[in-house]
Amino acid sequence: MIQELKVGTSRVGVLIGKGGATKKELESKTHTAISIDSKEGLVKVEGAEENAIPLLRAVEIINAINAGFSPERAFEMIEDEDLLLDIIDLSRAADNPKQLDRLRGRIIGKDGRAREQIENMTDVDLSVFGHTVALIGYPEQMKVARAAIDMLIEGVPHENVFAFLDKKKKEAKQDMISYYY
Repeated sequence: MIQELKVGTSRVGVLIGKGGATKKELESKTHTAISIDSKEGLVKVEGAEENAIPLLRAVEIINAINAGFSPERAFEMIEDEDLLLDIIDLSRAADNPKQLDRLRGRIIGKDGRAREQIENMTDVDLSVFGHTVALIGYPEQMKVARAAIDMLIEGVPHENVFAFLDKKKKEAKQDMISYYY
């Protein structure tokens, strides 16, 4: 089974790693063979016919690295199969580069505080890179983080988004208490 994907030329070096270490580790952990065309950014992932899951996980990890995550953070998806990757394409919501910069700025916030607050309140990791926002987390938390990012994209004031996140965090805490008692 073979899957091909395109990686930004600025992320090829990160995917390969020092002396090929990242690529080798990914191949070893997912039992795949990966070939990379550094000039074109084309990546070919080959896996066993009988089990597509490791190949699909390798592709997901490559997509996470391409979206700006460090290899270490992306590799956590191998250890924990419940972790998901979601990539939001901001270029669909922006008509021009200036608008794209504004959207990225709203999601990152002053000195990165908005991004940090979303991460802290949802336990989801965010990467704002190029024209994408990528998230790694568990399904329930991902829904909340995704909703918060969508609100920011739509222009909802930060304080309203943080109030929403606070409410969701309290609801989740209450659900956990109810579950155990």
